[in-house]
Amino acid sequence: MPSYPFHTTREDVRIPLPDGTELAARLWRPVSDEPVPALLEYSAGRHTDWTAADDARRHPWYAGHGYAAVRIDTRGHGNSGGLPAEPGSEQELADGTAVLAWLAARPWCSGRIGLLGAGAAGTTALLLAARAPETVRAVVTACPEGGHRLGGAVLAADLHVRLTALVAGAARPPDPRYVGDAWRTQWFARLESLEPPVDTWLAAGEPTVPVSVPTLAIAGWGDPSCSFVLRLLATSEPARALLGPWPHGLPEDALPETLRWWDHWLRDIDTGVLKEPALRSRLGTRWAGDTVWPSPDVRDIHYGLDGPLRTAGTASDDRYVHVRSPQHTGLNAGAYVLLGRPADRAPDQREEDGRSVCFDSQPLPEPVELLGIPSVRLRLREEGRPALVVARLCAVGADGTSELVTRGVLVASDADATVELAACAASVPAGHRLRLALSSVYWPWVWPAADAAGYAVDPSRSTLTLPVRHLAADLGADAVVFESPVLPDPLAVHLTEPLTARPERVTVHDIGRHEWRTELSLASDGTRTQPDGLVRDEHTVTAYRVLTDTPLSAQARTDHTARLERPDIGWDVTLQTRAQLRCDATHFISIIQLRALEAGSVVFTREWQHRVPR
Repeated sequence: MPSYPFHTTREDVRIPLPDGTELAARLWRPVSDEPVPALLEYSAGRHTDWTAADDARRHPWYAGHGYAAVRIDTRGHGNSGGLPAEPGSEQELADGTAVLAWLAARPWCSGRIGLLGAGAAGTTALLLAARAPETVRAVVTACPEGGHRLGGAVLAADLHVRLTALVAGAARPPDPRYVGDAWRTQWFARLESLEPPVDTWLAAGEPTVPVSVPTLAIAGWGDPSCSFVLRLLATSEPARALLGPWPHGLPEDALPETLRWWDHWLRDIDTGVLKEPALRSRLGTRWAGDTVWPSPDVRDIHYGLDGPLRTAGTASDDRYVHVRSPQHTGLNAGAYVLLGRPADRAPDQREEDGRSVCFDSQPLPEPVELLGIPSVRLRLREEGRPALVVARLCAVGADGTSELVTRGVLVASDADATVELAACAASVPAGHRLRLALSSVYWPWVWPAADAAGYAVDPSRSTLTLPVRHLAADLGADAVVFESPVLPDPLAVHLTEPLTARPERVTVHDIGRHEWRTELSLASDGTRTQPDGLVRDEHTVTAYRVLTDTPLSAQARTDHTARLERPDIGWDVTLQTRAQLRCDATHFISIIQLRALEAGSVVFTREWQHRVPR
């Protein structure tokens, strides 16, 4: 254990809720005679197994720097009592509010509390802070998750995967090492109570996530949360943001910045955080700082689709260009959520460009730096039906290599359509071309339209708008630097990798059937033995299929198997979960299956079927 300003202790505690339910918590505290601020991470991630490795790194580090760091499993998850509640639900937030009151009343707590969360827990932290702003003094949110739509289109790349993870996570039993013989009764109560929120997720638009207290937002470029982070900066004060070259989650490199944030708001120490630029971002090969956001060093540059950008596809007798893409357009999109795997990043986009209508600029006379949220304003032909519009921005080298910069999706119902692309930071070298690629399909990111008709766009009344940062913006500015944290040694988890590792991403083209199939596997799958003797084995496979000319053939499926075992007491449970989604012309159709086994014997099965209007 490295040397920190405070010696620390760790204990497992049970936190009572008003209805008598108890939540399982792990508490790291500094050895101090004075009350200290508390940091709460409130998550469904199971702190004794699934998140144990991350928890054992950051929470002792926070405790060593003078904070009571508390990691709590939400109701019905891990070793907490009660039945599972949907993330962000009224029940989860009411429980969280009670937890905050309990923490503030502890004799070792100064009454000042900060909230910490990544992914879904990052969204919950913001929602919970809005419920108790008098108790919560500051928030650190990393990659907060949003809704299940992208520009009005239903996500295919993420929705059924998250449904599978939600059902599988809620169905996992308590651990008998921590709850004793009551584990089985609690487990069956959880299994019987499960109800996947398919109807809610498919019908809901983008949620409104309030920002009510000082917030430090952190994300990696390419994460779906980046646009939200920039909007948070533009509308909330005080707020700061870090956008770097990180996968989804809370990066360890950012922990010293979170500590500075906590010290300022929870301990009244002037750490200079409000003197830092509002946005510190990785731009090309360097870190850049923008004092305020929107930044005066970033201005919108407009490119007309019939002038600075041109396509070879405009017919001489028709001012409209028809966009009608094959149904496998999007197979080279890369992962929707970047987890740091080699296959996550989108590869060379030339195949995708060939399935799209492309508008290219002339070679750039000087480098162009992009920072912000690009957009495309399109004039579409009136067709009397919604159109799925997909826009990709690429940087094309002299050798033809097409590198994805950003992309956006819109279900357009009107002739005037504005497609917002995802927030990006990019440095495009001189001599490269900018390419705007339009398609009518982006599978398997979003579900295809009910028909393959596509849409028609008038380039003469369409414009690409790019947020261009001044090349001299950093002259005279202080360098953006970060301190590297000295964290505790990693948890001694033994990983047994499979004898035959599955490829992370495989695409098969069945030429005879005109079918495209893509299969994804997690590189993190395998068997892990934890220091307390728990053995957990996990395998996930996600598959997509579509016929080239048949949008209603699209199907998505995720199979997930998780096994938990304690050999010393003969405890052995397995959960097998499958989520399948497809659609017809009017409805989405989902089938979710769950099977639970104890010592190899099936003890519970259930299937849920949903049919939700498109």
